Amino acid sequence: MSDHQNSERDDDRIGHQIADTILAGFVDYIAGFRKVSRRAGAHFTDRNWSAGGDDADRRLLMHRATVLTTVDRVRPLVDGVADRRGIWRSGRSHYKERIADRSDFGLAETFFNSVTRRVFTTIGVDNDVELRWFGATTISRGEGRAELFTTATRVRDTAAMVREILEAAAFDAPWADIDGDSRRAAARIDSFLLDEWDSLSADGIDMLRPVFYRNKGAYLVGRLRQLNRVTPIVIPVVHGDDGLRVDTVLVTESHASRLFSFTRSHFFVEWPNPSELVGFLKSLLPMKSLAELYTAIGFPQHGKTSLYRSLYRHLDHSHDKFVRTRGTPGMVMAVFTLVSFNVVFKIIKDRFDPPKNTTRDAVKRRYDLVYNHDRVGRMVEAWEFENLSFEKDRFDPDLLEELLATAAESVRVVGDQVVIRHVYSERQVYPLNLYLREMSTDKAVAAAIDWGWCIKDLAAANVFPGDLFTKNFGVTRHGNVVFYDYDELMLLEECRFRAIPQTDDPADEMRSQPWFSVEPGDVFPEQFPTFMAFPSDVSSEVRKRFDEVHADLYTATFWKDVQSRLARRDLPEFYPYSERLRFRRRPVEAADSRAVGSGTPG
Repeated sequence: MSDHQNSERDDDRIGHQIADTILAGFVDYIAGFRKVSRRAGAHFTDRNWSAGGDDADRRLLMHRATVLTTVDRVRPLVDGVADRRGIWRSGRSHYKERIADRSDFGLAETFFNSVTRRVFTTIGVDNDVELRWFGATTISRGEGRAELFTTATRVRDTAAMVREILEAAAFDAPWADIDGDSRRAAARIDSFLLDEWDSLSADGIDMLRPVFYRNKGAYLVGRLRQLNRVTPIVIPVVHGDDGLRVDTVLVTESHASRLFSFTRSHFFVEWPNPSELVGFLKSLLPMKSLAELYTAIGFPQHGKTSLYRSLYRHLDHSHDKFVRTRGTPGMVMAVFTLVSFNVVFKIIKDRFDPPKNTTRDAVKRRYDLVYNHDRVGRMVEAWEFENLSFEKDRFDPDLLEELLATAAESVRVVGDQVVIRHVYSERQVYPLNLYLREMSTDKAVAAAIDWGWCIKDLAAANVFPGDLFTKNFGVTRHGNVVFYDYDELMLLEECRFRAIPQTDDPADEMRSQPWFSVEPGDVFPEQFPTFMAFPSDVSSEVRKRFDEVHADLYTATFWKDVQSRLARRDLPEFYPYSERLRFRRRPVEAADSRAVGSGTPG
């Protein structure tokens, strides 16, 4: 046998080893993912909420840890090889053959590319070694898979149909009042049918077999069908001292969409074919992107891949340019967008404008904290990308000049390409300062009041925004106020809330610097009205209504009380739907009042 033939045989052998090594890493990841996800049902049954939180943290770290381990195992196979890329292409071909029949092959492709980009330190898109496809892809909608869902039909009445659904979930815990819950849920469904579809008739309810778990809730997810009409139906179940109870029924796309929001933590749900699960969800939530849905069920890396592919596919079918994002320019981040794509891109500047006193690493740590923290429906998820590459002519010239001047450590021009070393992307929301200025007084009042609840929900989740300016918050398409600027964020437990000391000297009030000692971590809520100012051209009615509901934010007592509850581990429940939709609401003192951390208002 010739030396050339021996060389080809050796290359093919190494290619097989590369494929086997990466596939073994992926199999380990999926096995660990499913094992952790499977435990969610037991945690719900046992009401072991802290164990569920620990598993959420563990699962978030699992993909990256397994990729890095796999990189360490596969790198020796290519190091020292003359034609590293040729060997890798051989491994890619064998890997594609190995995953072709897997139900999770999409996730397997993402895992391969994650390993590849670290082995080759890829910039932009490397068609030579990655599994790359930006064109159309198929995704099952779950129409013909009876094992994915069951179909309930009305035989006697809607209450009996709902009871059938609840019993089919087969929770390992008793129901407190399954008959009463069935009647209440049926009344909600019948009301929807009459109000929206002008009839009590329905062709059936397709309910997914797997249960979705998050925090202290279990969610039965399905779709209600009538002729060519379909609407989501979601039944949240809570487990209290007296047993299981249906908390509400969500029967509109808007309400169900919030459940899978980009401002919430990921679900635990176990199913061997994730794309099939996503396809079913897409059939009832058509406005949700694949990136959001994959992320919502615990695969943020594949969600990021889906966003990445969607962006480059969009660039191939559009002509608008990247431009500065509307709103007040940031002192820490340079922010820009492609208006037609509904995503913003945030790059850390080389130097920060005064009075900012932080570092690049500190900013990245805060974004990591948000990624790992429960976002309670109030913080926008940020996807972190490295080494992206775009055509230079897709950038507005003024924007590109600004990026090169303020963020040269992250942005450079190479030929006709703009290479971005590090960037975050977030779903675009309406900046709150602009919303208050540009919307009607009624909408501005509603947003302002929800801004207060947003701050209180974050506090109850042990998050202090740091910067309370309206420009750091935004309004989602559902009207919820969310926080998106994390460069000053800190844990609430790290703050020391103080009242401003009294003084008998009137001159003290006029000093530019405080007359009392201030230590790192000190926060003085009495000063918040200055930072929480509304734009000057906003109606005074907005401030008046805000202060009627949220004046307690200006007191150290409020913040210390929240810290005391956190210290006692008296953690609130954050419901992904309005308090008014719940069958058993908490008692409230007024129409605009609710307990801190009791969930997102509608």
